[in-house]
Amino acid sequence: MVADIRPLAAVLVSAVAIVLIVASHRRPNLREGWSVLAALAKFAIVASMLPAVMDGTVFRWSLADSTGIQFLEGIDFALRADPLGIFFALLASFLWIFTSFYATGYMRGLDEHSQTRFFASFAASLSAAVGIAFAANLVTIFVFYELLSLVTYPLVAHNEDSEARIAGRKYLTYTFFGGGVFLLAGTVLIYWLTGLVGGPTLAFEAGGMEALAAAAQVEPVYAQAAFFLLIAGFGVKAALMPIHSWLADAMVAPTPVSGLLHAVAVVKSGAFGIARVILEVYGPGLIHDLPLDVPGIGEVGLNIPVALVAAFTLTAASIIALRKDHLKRRLAYSTTAQLSYIVLGLSMLHPYAMVGALFHIPAHAFAKLTLFFCAGAIHVETHTDYISEMAGIGKRMPLTMTAFTVGAAGMAGLPPLAGFVSKFYMLIGAGYMGGEYWLFAGALLLSAVLNIGYFWPVVYTAFFESEDRHNAKPFLEFPRGGLLQSYGSEPDDGHVAADGGERTDSEHERSETAAEADDTAGDETFEYAVDQNPSDHTVPDGSDSTGESVDATDHHGDHDDHLTGGPPADGWQRRSLFAESTWLMLAPITIIATGAIVLGVVPDYAVFLDLATRIVKGVFGMPFEQLGRPFGDLVTEVSG
Repeated sequence: MVADIRPLAAVLVSAVAIVLIVASHRRPNLREGWSVLAALAKFAIVASMLPAVMDGTVFRWSLADSTGIQFLEGIDFALRADPLGIFFALLASFLWIFTSFYATGYMRGLDEHSQTRFFASFAASLSAAVGIAFAANLVTIFVFYELLSLVTYPLVAHNEDSEARIAGRKYLTYTFFGGGVFLLAGTVLIYWLTGLVGGPTLAFEAGGMEALAAAAQVEPVYAQAAFFLLIAGFGVKAALMPIHSWLADAMVAPTPVSGLLHAVAVVKSGAFGIARVILEVYGPGLIHDLPLDVPGIGEVGLNIPVALVAAFTLTAASIIALRKDHLKRRLAYSTTAQLSYIVLGLSMLHPYAMVGALFHIPAHAFAKLTLFFCAGAIHVETHTDYISEMAGIGKRMPLTMTAFTVGAAGMAGLPPLAGFVSKFYMLIGAGYMGGEYWLFAGALLLSAVLNIGYFWPVVYTAFFESEDRHNAKPFLEFPRGGLLQSYGSEPDDGHVAADGGERTDSEHERSETAAEADDTAGDETFEYAVDQNPSDHTVPDGSDSTGESVDATDHHGDHDDHLTGGPPADGWQRRSLFAESTWLMLAPITIIATGAIVLGVVPDYAVFLDLATRIVKGVFGMPFEQLGRPFGDLVTEVSG
């Protein structure tokens, strides 16, 4: 272990950028320049530590070593760049570079308000995320975990309407108060337990804390309770059911925030925290040797309840996603399901499943960020948010929808995308475990089929249907899932949306009769699943949030001159590649989609798979080539 300031520098570089961003609020080009520069600097600092970490070096910075300040015995505010920390920090800092460019194009394309606050909060979020990655113990990760909830609140509530404020409060209630309380309670129990057998400690150790393993022999019930408290605390941000509903409601935020929440920082911090608990707080051996005594069933490993919750979540969330017509909400439930892949792989305890779970973190990040980038580009260019209004949009946005297809294939685990590699490892791990673990393998396969079920209609609608006649939702046809209809026909009850909500005719039907529908819509209102005025900062009375009169077409420039979603009356304009939007949005979409392919085509050369195998080797203390055996044999050898 080497004392080094770089873990701290990686955290602080975007914190310094906050000051520069705020100071440059009157100069947008400079303000956004600081965001990009901070992203590049953060990634450079993290990447500079990668070669040494790959060779076994651990970089550490400690407040106690630097200043002599220590809160309590065994509690030190410390940062540590180890393989697992570098894994998460490298992913977050790399994707922030492209998200910075994309966010600039998105916010300017919609002439969004409070852009300085937006970019400052974005920078703060990445500081907190990298702090979570490099946290050396449970106290440090708790501090940054709670800080992340606070600094992302302005992003969730960015629109400042009633729906955004309600979603923001729900977000804080779940992630800051709920998750924080569980995590703090578990941390206190671990501190007390390790104090029973010597000096108390909360520091992470590859393979699990030795002091905790000894204390679990003395107080097994409290050790079990601490395990589930920690899993619940991190599980809130990982959106495990039933503590998941905040995630879909957080879609009120602008799309770059949705990408940050779902692909880079918030939800991944929950999955990362669960990885720390399973791999470096308890360890697979202690989890296996500390079973629960369930009446009528017998002894059950601590991992089984976690695996069951994850399997249920990934299946149920995938089913719910089938009936969501709002694109971002469908992506939100997809995220809930995909995060549970990570939790399920970790909780199966076999080394191969763990490698798959860890590799699914970047696999999901690249694919899901691509999907959210595409959803945002569609919204900026066409103000279309509902899948049932996207018939034929592939000719208007060919590059965007092609990238969306790539991201969707990655989510479904189709080769040669990275999602296939991660899920393949998890299935092999389930096979080595055998027994009841075949149930979890079945859940993985079923969810993959459901992924195709809710992503294929989007691709099919965009490329293979026309504006004047199409199926509102090809996969499901029943009132709660969506009625089979074309734009030119009247729905049975006149006001049925594909995800069960009401909307006016003028907001739903876009065909050659659109003008008549606009005239007859009346005074009825529809509460969108996400927001009434989809983040274009245009209110219905033609004035902006400051009360000044605006022209609705000003936000669009030379874009399609309609702001209510769906194709215009004369159909989508046909655009060529790279002419459908600005390069600030198209370049990140193209690069991230390409990254999802590269991770799947050459996983042996992708640093994330190499890091994942090194992490698992460190946990089990043996070469990866020896880990392809039944778990019982591995535990016996490690314990012996």
